[in-house]
Order: sequence, then structure tokens, then C-alpha cells
Amino acid sequence: MLKGIAASTLALGAGNAFAVEETGMVITRAVPKSGLALPVIGLGTWQVLENPDRASGEDPGEVLRLLAQVSGSVVDTSPMYGRAEEILGRLVAELGLRPSLFLATKVWTEGERAGIAEMQRSFDLIGVETMDLIEVHNLLDWRVHLNTLRAWRDQGRVRHIGVTHYHSGAFDQLEAVLKQEPLDFVQFNYSLVEREAEARLLPLAAERGVAVIVNRPFVQGRMFGKVKGKPLPEWAAEFDCQSWAQFFLKFILGHPAVTCAIPATAKPRHLADNLGAGRGRLPDAQMRARMATFFEAM
Repeated sequence: MLKGIAASTLALGAGNAFAVEETGMVITRAVPKSGLALPVIGLGTWQVLENPDRASGEDPGEVLRLLAQVSGSVVDTSPMYGRAEEILGRLVAELGLRPSLFLATKVWTEGERAGIAEMQRSFDLIGVETMDLIEVHNLLDWRVHLNTLRAWRDQGRVRHIGVTHYHSGAFDQLEAVLKQEPLDFVQFNYSLVEREAEARLLPLAAERGVAVIVNRPFVQGRMFGKVKGKPLPEWAAEFDCQSWAQFFLKFILGHPAVTCAIPATAKPRHLADNLGAGRGRLPDAQMRARMATFFEAM
């Protein structure tokens, strides 16, 4: 199921105009278990909401307002990310963005009581009564926390539940959890240089009807070093690609099992570029193979 949401032009802050070009529709994909349509590009908050540096063009308030123009976009955070939940909650409240965003956080502790306390603190810091998604961060004490989260989902405190990891070394365990638990979401790393998820996790998520959030789409920015100063291949235009960031993201989004990718940034111009990956054509399987071969040979 694909739908489109139009982007709009936005001026952010007096004397600091930042235009979002009207370049077409942002693709959305449905969460299989709920049918909710999510834009395929969201926002990660790891490291970007702790000490944003506005002098260098980093302003998470502007980034969030820009993201909110694509209604329903995922903002992913965690109690593991320093003050990210606190800063996110303050900005969402100050800017009145709660209705426009899909807010996702995690639980990252051991024990039922500690998990409940940590999740309640996340509700308080982010300033919501209902969370769109809570995932068990890096599978820590996942059985205990999923038991709590299933009850909370039934009560309406949380709309979706899931599990996460960021390293392929945990993929066997992720696979086992996916096979035995009725999850709404799974989150893991996947990119042009971390393709292990293609073997079993992505097909399994599709088979089980579990939405996939992709983290580390740029491998913490390291992929850009390989392409610095190098032009895009001419054939990138065949899938409406205008930058290396879009090249990397469109490769991910071209896989039909992927629901959303969450590159982290506090720079509005980078977010605008990332959102461009969710517009226009996406590469098919043959083109994705060509992209992988091209990147590996660079």
C-alpha cells in the first residue's frame, strides 16, 4: 500500500528562511498490523538532541517543524540518548507539533518495575499520555518488557510495540523473537554496506506482517567519506536521485519490506535532502543490485 503526502514550502524562523521545494509526493507505507500510513523518511535523535549547535546550522526546532510538514513522520528516540526525550518533549510542546508526528521511544533496563518506571518517565519527558510506539531497546530483558507493553497496548497507552537492535551480531536473536512474538515493529541496521538483513530478517518481517524501521542508514556518516568529491552516476536520475544521501536512502527504501528509515540530523538542509529520497521513483531489485555493485567498486 502506497500513498502520497505533498510537501510544502516553509520559512523557518525570522531571518533564517529555509525553503522546502515542492518536488512531489512523499511516499508512505502502511504499518501492516494497524494500517497506519507512515512517511518512508523519519528522524533519528541519537546524538543530535543533546547539545545542538545553532551556530553551525543545527537547530532541532527547525528540523522538527520541517519534518512535521510531512504529516505522520516518525521521530525515534530513547532514554539511552542522553537528554533527547526531554528536549524532544519540550520542542514538540513549544511548537505544537504533537498531532503531526509519530513519536517512538524505547525501554532500556532490566526488570519489570524498572521498565515500567523508565517508560513512565519517557511519557512524562515527552509530554504525552499515549505513545505511538515503544520498542525494547537492543532486546534488553525483552520478554519482561513485551509482557508489559502488550498490556499497555490493550489498554490504549501505547499504539504499537516492537524490538530493536543496531548490530548484525544480534540478528539471530531478532529472528527468533520475530518468529514467536506478535510484534508491530522491528528496528535494525540496514544499508549499502550493512546488508546482512537481506538474508533473513527483511523477508521474515514481510512474512510476519511486521513494520521495519531502519537505523544506521549512513553507518554513522561513514559512507559519505567514500563518495566525497565524486559525482553521482548519470543513471541515478532514473530513480529521481539528486544526492549521495538520497542514493543511500533510496537503496534502502527500494526494498519492499522497509517501512521507514530514520537518519539522524539536526540540520534543516540535511533533513530536506533526506526527505527528497522519499519522493519520486524508487529503484527496483535490478537497479538496487546495480547500485550495490557500483558502490562496492568505488
